[in-house]
Amino acid sequence: MYGWTGIILRVNLTTGEIKKEPTNLQDAKLFIGARGLASKILTDEIDPKIDPLSAENKLIFAPGPLSGTMAPSMGRYDVVCKAPLTGLLAASNSGGSFGPEIKFAGYDLVIVEGAAKKPVYLWINDDNVEIRDASEIWGKNVPDTTEALRAATDEDAKVACIGPAGEKKVLFASIMNEMHRAAGRSGVGAVMGSKNLKAVVVVGTKPIAVADPEAFEKAVMVARKKITEHPVGGTGLRVYGTDVLTNILNSVGSLPTRNFHEGYFPNADKFGGESLTAKYLTRPRGCFSCIISCGRATKVTNPKYAGEGEGPEYETAWGFGSDCGIDNMDAVVKANFICNELGLDTITMATTIACAMDLYESGFITGKDTGGLAVKFGDADTMLKLVEMTANREGFGDQLAEGSFRLATRYGHPEYSMSAKKQEMPAYDPRGIQGIGLHYATSNRGGCHVRGYTISPEVLGVPFKVDQHATEGKPQLVITFQNLTAALDSTGSCLFTTFGIGAEELAALLSAVTGVTYTVDDFMKAGDRIWNLERLFGLKSAITGKDDRLPDRMSKEPIPAGPSKGEISHLDKMLPEYYTLRGWDSKGVPTPEKLHDLSLA
Repeated sequence: MYGWTGIILRVNLTTGEIKKEPTNLQDAKLFIGARGLASKILTDEIDPKIDPLSAENKLIFAPGPLSGTMAPSMGRYDVVCKAPLTGLLAASNSGGSFGPEIKFAGYDLVIVEGAAKKPVYLWINDDNVEIRDASEIWGKNVPDTTEALRAATDEDAKVACIGPAGEKKVLFASIMNEMHRAAGRSGVGAVMGSKNLKAVVVVGTKPIAVADPEAFEKAVMVARKKITEHPVGGTGLRVYGTDVLTNILNSVGSLPTRNFHEGYFPNADKFGGESLTAKYLTRPRGCFSCIISCGRATKVTNPKYAGEGEGPEYETAWGFGSDCGIDNMDAVVKANFICNELGLDTITMATTIACAMDLYESGFITGKDTGGLAVKFGDADTMLKLVEMTANREGFGDQLAEGSFRLATRYGHPEYSMSAKKQEMPAYDPRGIQGIGLHYATSNRGGCHVRGYTISPEVLGVPFKVDQHATEGKPQLVITFQNLTAALDSTGSCLFTTFGIGAEELAALLSAVTGVTYTVDDFMKAGDRIWNLERLFGLKSAITGKDDRLPDRMSKEPIPAGPSKGEISHLDKMLPEYYTLRGWDSKGVPTPEKLHDLSLA
């Protein structure tokens, strides 16, 4: 085999059985790998209605056929399972070098089944695989766990682990690899914790076979040139990181502020990428084979908030910044460090705190509920305290650990949760950017930006500029971006490669590596197939077309000030056309004809 290793590693923690089986090449061709292939396996092997935290759920670590090759920025992998936060199919994406290391060890996927009776970790050293006792590291944070397991196995090992948040089954706990990289969204870390699996540790030494080395080298050079010459992929992200978006979104009036009450924050520059670079950056960092290096190695010297680590990304800076009404960048960076150390999704953590602040200031939560804490917008120190309390499920943190939808519902006001399908929306106000609002509402894993990043054309003008406030043409735009991203994720590529290349270049790389010819149409159809497969899982498990919606605030409360003043979401105008173009019926269900066309019938 080329690109694919041809081997799946399957580990049952209940029985202790470890076995290897052949990769289904037909499924690999149709679903590519990573997000796509793992989602196909999960939908085939579990009942979509199971409890996500039961032993019946499966946890799949999945690199793609391009992961570990020298194609530019191919260091991604997905963690796939049924999500505890949403009940939907989770495919949480992370970078670093962990995904490529799985490939070097000789595996297309690592499937973890069942649940151990006591804490364990999985040690993969090429063909040698062991389930080992993890009792002594249970309770440790992510950095301490990582260092302990490297010492116990191999100093070059790549470690993906959970912190205390995953152990305590916080519904948005993340899986952290190489200490600072997060498979963050939907609660994959809670599933890992429910299995008593503290970590997966991998060392691999095997090469990845390439079908056509000459064609691959040519495709790599074309892709590298286009990315490095692009002003965003080649320069902007390296210099300022993703947090460069803070001031850009604020300038167009779509930086969500104080739990989405507003879309403009006067002090946004205090936590923007320019300030992060000037005051906190020690050096840029990249993932495996990365030529972009958007990662930020950072340090806070203020004794009150002192720390070192990586980040924050834009969504993190926004969440702990303007969404909580905070302009103290020292505290924002510190919150990010704590989340990484304890294993929390920064987006859901920050926006759940913002929801709590909103409920408190509206009088629906009182000091009696919070243990005496005044949970108010702008209070950085209380925000930091709540992060630690949540990871450890202490006091009011035990309620925050369920996410904003359950928190707001508990107090009788679910409309205060700025979420779609129970997952919190990220850092782009859908009232001021219509396409991203349609994407939030229809996303297969709930509120999410990285599965249909229409911010590229709507705000950044990449690859072309469209009017962010217009609804015309947005359904087709959203579908195109959703399909492209589904296929891209499945290769092992970083989303930021699209600041330079697109389906044509990705199809050329995939064809050269695997020896399977993918045209642009084939590549995009694979994305369409993956999207519809995920939709079917959602329809069988947790949702109906009625869940393709946004919080009422987005349609009933216009943005009060700033460049997008007066705007609301017009989802109702776009959704019917979206269904039609998708080949779905009026209730959002894929038609038999559509499923047949995608080989999903």
